[in-house]
Amino acid sequence: MPETEVKEEQACGGNCDSCAVNSCDASEQKPGETAEAYANRQLLTKRMLGIKHKIVVLSGKGGVGKSTIAVNLAISLSLAGKKVGLLDVDIHGPSIPTMLHLEGARADSDGENILPLKMGGLKVMSVGFLLENRDSAIIWRGPMKMGVIEQLLRDVKWGDLDYLIIDSPPGTGDEPLSVVQLIGDLDGAVMVTTPQAVAAADVRKSLDFCRQLKLKVLGIVENMSGFVCPDCGKETEIFSGNNGELMANEAGVPFLGKIPIDPAVGASCDSGAPFVYHYSKTETAKRFENVINKILQIEEEK
Repeated sequence: MPETEVKEEQACGGNCDSCAVNSCDASEQKPGETAEAYANRQLLTKRMLGIKHKIVVLSGKGGVGKSTIAVNLAISLSLAGKKVGLLDVDIHGPSIPTMLHLEGARADSDGENILPLKMGGLKVMSVGFLLENRDSAIIWRGPMKMGVIEQLLRDVKWGDLDYLIIDSPPGTGDEPLSVVQLIGDLDGAVMVTTPQAVAAADVRKSLDFCRQLKLKVLGIVENMSGFVCPDCGKETEIFSGNNGELMANEAGVPFLGKIPIDPAVGASCDSGAPFVYHYSKTETAKRFENVINKILQIEEEK
């Protein structure tokens, strides 16, 4: 048996019937719950116990670079020596396969588990890896979405991880709600916004989403914050406003930093070359590193 599976078994005990941890949500069958649903919930709980930290990346609206932040967050943590998984639950627009140059890749199985794709020390799973045709539209209602997300959390063989970064679609709909409800013990959320007031206004809704679900906000990242000239290093504001930092101060949550506009970021996403790995010496990469260090500090303080 692989080492990661042994650690997962030891952490959980491997048998819910003989487990002494009464506080575990999977210790008892819920009223009206079928035996199959109960067994699935036990498996999901056991799977998540092998993962130390679970972080969901949220945004109030699309187009703010949320997936870019999620990918570079996961890569940065991996480069810092952490065992990391990246899960893309954006059912209608999974972009992680493109950003990691994994378009057309298909998830494999060992007969019992879905096997995540591996990129060095990073394990990756996306709804896009389950599609026959990447150009096919997914027309699903809420219950089907939740079922697929549950399967990705329950049946993917993540093994022993330090971090699972979950890239959720924008807004406060079915996908982020399913992630929060299914995992239960998320460490928190990283919010992504841009400097403009219109983006920050939607972040308020995401902050309220976290408040209502009692999900900790680890911090806010202001993306596309100015432009740093690659030649002279001078930073110029492109969008007016400083709303990411103002929003963090207003809500009493950490401000993780500003990521400037950098043409290399877009080129990296299109080519599938992770930015923080291939452009580690740039000012933008240093800003990403500062964000990662703040997240690591937050986790060390827990």
